[in-house]
Amino acid sequence: MSRVLIRGAHTVLTMDDAESELTGADILIDGGVIAAVGHGLDAEGAAIVYGAGIVVTPGLVNTHHHLYQTLTRAVPGAQDAMLFGWLQTLYPIWARFGPEEMRVSATIGLAELALSGCTMSSDHLYLYPNGARLDDTIDAAREIGLRFHATRGAMSIGQSNGGLPPDALVEDEAAILNDCIRVIDAFHDPAEGAMVRVGVAPCSPFSVSRELMRDAALLARDKGVMLHTHLAENDEDIAYSLEKFGCRPGQYAEDLGWTGDDVWHAHCVKLDASEIDLFARSRTGVAHCPCSNCRLGSGIAPVRAMRDAGVKVGLGVDGSASNDAGNLMAEARMAMLLQRVAQGADKMSAREALRLATRGGAEVLGRRDCGQIAVGKRADLALWDVTGIESAGSWDPAALLLAGPTKVRHLFVEGRQVVRDGILTTIDLSLAIEHQTRLAQGLMQ
Repeated sequence: MSRVLIRGAHTVLTMDDAESELTGADILIDGGVIAAVGHGLDAEGAAIVYGAGIVVTPGLVNTHHHLYQTLTRAVPGAQDAMLFGWLQTLYPIWARFGPEEMRVSATIGLAELALSGCTMSSDHLYLYPNGARLDDTIDAAREIGLRFHATRGAMSIGQSNGGLPPDALVEDEAAILNDCIRVIDAFHDPAEGAMVRVGVAPCSPFSVSRELMRDAALLARDKGVMLHTHLAENDEDIAYSLEKFGCRPGQYAEDLGWTGDDVWHAHCVKLDASEIDLFARSRTGVAHCPCSNCRLGSGIAPVRAMRDAGVKVGLGVDGSASNDAGNLMAEARMAMLLQRVAQGADKMSAREALRLATRGGAEVLGRRDCGQIAVGKRADLALWDVTGIESAGSWDPAALLLAGPTKVRHLFVEGRQVVRDGILTTIDLSLAIEHQTRLAQGLMQ
């Protein structure tokens, strides 16, 4: 289906430069690109999708995930733990994963994202037990049909050397860098409209060496790819940085080359004013993960201050062992509510939070070809049915985060329909869930 006309949408939230909102508008998709936006468009030979009762947004963008964790939701012993204790409970379970677990867990996680309106997701895979490779998650993304930013994560400092992860899950640093080169050369597509891009992503300052952080930055810039890691997630994170490095996380990142337009950090809950200013000046991006931050008791990230300073901010669902859901619309609603409860009801509107989930995420990932409904942008579109019970009685159906829905009616990625009438078109989801359940039961036993 190369040409599609979405006809007469109730509302089109474009997220374009003018923040246009169109009523009763048409959108023409041609060859994976938005060819026209307007009223009464003529598209002879195009497949028609009727937009009555539909709000159209750009596809949502997920800037931080650990897809492998979809196999370890609600694990006893980790349900009520803070970050470091949570990790120590889960590391031994993750050490039993292999390629099948990685691929199937990623398939389910990406399917869940698609049903919540997500068209593009990053993934931070930082452990590779029993022959698992980044290739496993890339295969899953191709099967589901989402645009995918895979990041080659790593851990190199195990418990015997003062790190947090068990020694069985860490890798030799030279081998890490070599595999980064392999996956970039094999999969990274720098072109506009790319379906797969690869980034370099040492896990965190407390699981890799200073040397690996610096070398990873040099490698990424030599290859022209982006950099990603966790930073300033909670009070433990700040204390570790001060004790081990003698500085706050922002200064540590800057000293090692981890600031700039090609870098985005996950969480950043505990950034102070000087670090926010540093990120704004350097155009460093932030993946805000509000549900995970709540679940792990990490705190409320200063998103209002970041936005006001000009920091690029997108949203991330984070891993399903710390969320435990993977619904990006629910994440956007939580982002809005947390800024309101912390600072007042006028501090973040439903439309601003939705912008973080669409254009904001695309900008964080360096995808200026996505995140907007405008001529020439990629045809990544989420269509929301506002005729159901979630929106019944709503005076402003376009305020999706106030009244729902949280599941998409139709989803287009690069002009291809991935969700139709609320059902995935690319895989048999029931069979995938059965496979996931068998693997999870095996890990429990």
